[in-house]
Amino acid sequence: MATLDGARVLVIGGASGVGFAVAAAASAAGAEVVVGSSQTARIEAAAQKLGRGAVGRTVDVKDEASVEAFFEAAGAFDHLAFTAGDWGHMFGPTRDLDIDASKARLEVRLWGAARAAKHAIRRIAPHGSITLTGGMLAHRPMPGAPLTTASAHTTEGLAMGLARDLAPVRVNAVCLGLILSEQVQTMGEAVLKGFTANLPLPRAGTVEEAAEAYLYLMRATYVTGQIVRVDGGGSLV
Repeated sequence: MATLDGARVLVIGGASGVGFAVAAAASAAGAEVVVGSSQTARIEAAAQKLGRGAVGRTVDVKDEASVEAFFEAAGAFDHLAFTAGDWGHMFGPTRDLDIDASKARLEVRLWGAARAAKHAIRRIAPHGSITLTGGMLAHRPMPGAPLTTASAHTTEGLAMGLARDLAPVRVNAVCLGLILSEQVQTMGEAVLKGFTANLPLPRAGTVEEAAEAYLYLMRATYVTGQIVRVDGGGSLV
């Protein structure tokens, strides 16, 4: 496997949650880290917390000019982890869905990721990698979440398509189960137990555990077009 010591790693969505954990793990492995987020104050605080020379830059993945400027400022780099996402609008019975409001989620998870790939390829190293972020609802649909399921599928499809189109740059995706990000922790212990009680590993995962999958995909130089599941065995039940 390749080493991350001395590599340049960009994390879009790195202000908190899984993205911040990826940035912290990459930094600890010796990488030079640039974290991006649409919220300037949060990204500056994240860079300061990371230390080790980490840099924070504002980027709005819904705005192509902002994405282009982010990569221009970042310069040459080796690996990109795209963990940006948003919550809301896509959950609920089909008869009650707000279709127009739900489109905003795809602006980040699908079109935002596509914008990032478009401008990343201009500056990424030939041996580099791009890792996108999906979710287990792509494989374990549940009532009240048809659009969220579809959104998760688009992420995985985009990763596989990009792997062919951008080769030899490697493109993969991490498929996350229930991970204890700041948002998930607000659900409360009883709700979390309800979601995880039947898993082979009956608990939610930590952001640090999720981050290990992203670092693996950065280092694994013969892996592309793959979906790595970090779900406590949720896809088995």
